[in-house]
Amino acid sequence: MEHDTWQSTVRVLMAEFAARTGLDPAAKAPRRYLWTDAFAVCNFLELYRRTNDEKFRDLALRLVGQVHAILGRHRDDDPRTGWISGLGEEEGRRHPTIGGLRIGKDLNERGPGEPFNEHLEWERDGQYYHYLTKWMHALNRLSRVTGEAAYNVWALELAKTAHARFTSLPHRGGRKRMVWKMSIDLSRPLVTSMGQHDPLDGLVTFCQLQATARQEFAGTAAPRLDAEILELAGICNGRSLATDDPLGLGGLLFDACRMAQLRCLGVFEPAGLLVDVLEAARLGLESYASGNPLRLPAEYRLAFRELGLAIGLQGVERMKKLVEQHPGAFAPAVLPLVEVLERYVSLGETIEGFWVGWKNRDDAGWSEHREINSVMLATSLAPQGFLTI
Repeated sequence: MEHDTWQSTVRVLMAEFAARTGLDPAAKAPRRYLWTDAFAVCNFLELYRRTNDEKFRDLALRLVGQVHAILGRHRDDDPRTGWISGLGEEEGRRHPTIGGLRIGKDLNERGPGEPFNEHLEWERDGQYYHYLTKWMHALNRLSRVTGEAAYNVWALELAKTAHARFTSLPHRGGRKRMVWKMSIDLSRPLVTSMGQHDPLDGLVTFCQLQATARQEFAGTAAPRLDAEILELAGICNGRSLATDDPLGLGGLLFDACRMAQLRCLGVFEPAGLLVDVLEAARLGLESYASGNPLRLPAEYRLAFRELGLAIGLQGVERMKKLVEQHPGAFAPAVLPLVEVLERYVSLGETIEGFWVGWKNRDDAGWSEHREINSVMLATSLAPQGFLTI
């Protein structure tokens, strides 16, 4: 896409998102959703990098403030009030992430006595681990761009809390495992199954946060994650990563891209894990492509899931350059695997081209998930703000 067209499209997508959700102009009751907002912060930072227009940096800062003020506190329809951490007002403002952050779903969480309903659970609030790690990443990016250590400290505090509450030993012992969804106050699990890539996402994100603390803000007091990183590495050890879900594949490629960047910085990463992740991505992409899902019309497709893959695929070329520039940092198997993954980059271009077209965004499926679709399309058009550690 030509630069002028790119800039116009991304600006429009993010301006419309800001207006619809009450960010700009600021609304009395903004609508915040943690996953979408994490990508949006990275998009505003990338617009700031490319244009040097400070209004985009300010939008990122304002969005972080809204997320903490809304998703870090109890819901309006909840009898509980204040910060979900239980801290007082002033202390809560100093540590807005230490109690975690709500998802931002329309319905309140399932009560302790309510029966589980799988369909309804998707619409209920609570906390998701993989949403929290995306927010940690967004705070880390903001810290690096602004030079303000506080945002990375908030990410580290969130990491500490998330690891403590989402991981536990199984009843009969053995290595720790994780749960998929926790209650708003993190006192009880709502979905006890473990997200397939949650331990990997946590491991890579925690290494990223700790690397920033040590290399960019060495003189700042901040929590350390050494023990948590070792535990997550243990959970990841031998765990199957294979998937042919496009959003899951995009997540694998995003993690692989960050791992490659961390390897170049000399940051800890379990031996062979990057090879395992790349091999899982290769197998998944082979399976996904064989089904030819991109032949279907818009009404049979979920844009944000496909766009997750498109974003991840844009990290492949970056990985290749890193491996070629720092060959000693990588196992011999990495470069051949990355070169195989290059064959699938055109899938991402096809996905992006399809959803950039206005007619494909007239479908009801796009409108139903308009915010997440629009923001992730903008990320696909301007991926470096998200893909960079």
